[in-house]
Amino acid sequence: MEGSKKVAILHNEVSAESSADELDVLDQVNAVSASLKELGYVPETIPVSLNLQKTSDKLKSINPLFAFNLFESFESTGKFIYFVPALLDHLKIPYTGSGTDEIFITTNKIITKEYLEKAGLPTPKWSSVEKIIASNGDFPFPCIIKPVWEDASVGLDSESVFKDFTSLKKHFRQNTASGRELFAEEFIDGREFNISVLASPNGPQVLPQAEIEFIDFPDGKPKIVGYRAKWDENSFECKNTVRIFRKSDEDEDLFARLFELSLKCWKLFNLCGYVRVDFRVRKNGQPEILEINANPCISPDSGFVAACKTAGINYTEMIKRIVEDISGLNKELRY
Repeated sequence: MEGSKKVAILHNEVSAESSADELDVLDQVNAVSASLKELGYVPETIPVSLNLQKTSDKLKSINPLFAFNLFESFESTGKFIYFVPALLDHLKIPYTGSGTDEIFITTNKIITKEYLEKAGLPTPKWSSVEKIIASNGDFPFPCIIKPVWEDASVGLDSESVFKDFTSLKKHFRQNTASGRELFAEEFIDGREFNISVLASPNGPQVLPQAEIEFIDFPDGKPKIVGYRAKWDENSFECKNTVRIFRKSDEDEDLFARLFELSLKCWKLFNLCGYVRVDFRVRKNGQPEILEINANPCISPDSGFVAACKTAGINYTEMIKRIVEDISGLNKELRY
């Protein structure tokens, strides 16, 4: 019976020189492994590199019941994050979270926004930087420059926000050789919310809304959850950017709209297991969808886990639900 309970935990290969956002996956691996053991599984960890043949051979030797997919990047880029679910599809191994197509679509922020626009769901205006410069600044400012592919706020900080066309044009004339794929998005100076959604026996469950509070930010400093806010514990941004869970009667309609939009995103992108949707709210109360985070971070101190705790769902119960939502897994073999 033990052989049929083997689980492969896949994660990106890291080293002592890896950045904080990359090393975080090890916290996820340890927490997930502990919960899988508690649920009666026998987890085995597989670090994944660009040598996918090695990963394939290892998976074949383990022959797991399913794979828990915690993979986030190859060599510091999330551009090829969909390679791992594609490999698992090829090997016909069921896995947690969203599928290959869904991971590819939601990781590419431009494709995500195109899907949202086509479905009539609200998202800030966007364009390529080249088009804005060619049009002599025909775009709503301020704007924020984002990487097309990266998650975990990689490539984002206050320096990514431009108040006017002149500053944007000057910056890109001086920084034309970065080699990164970027796009411009209308910067909405408003409230920010993260809405987490977890699979349940009755369908996707929207968890309590998390609002991001920016405390004592000086005038002129953009209020964004950038890289420093997430990963540099000694920075002003990290110390003064706080996640709160708060009920508010006056925000009841807004919260209902956020929940509704999050469920629409789950359905539109055909997501599975767990997801986080990030929002900004305009001054008139209109929420705008910033990003869809399929397979978001589930380290013990992450926002998704905090939302689960607020809903009364402990870590192992969360993992159990993610496993139960795996497509193609024989339910009789799960527990």
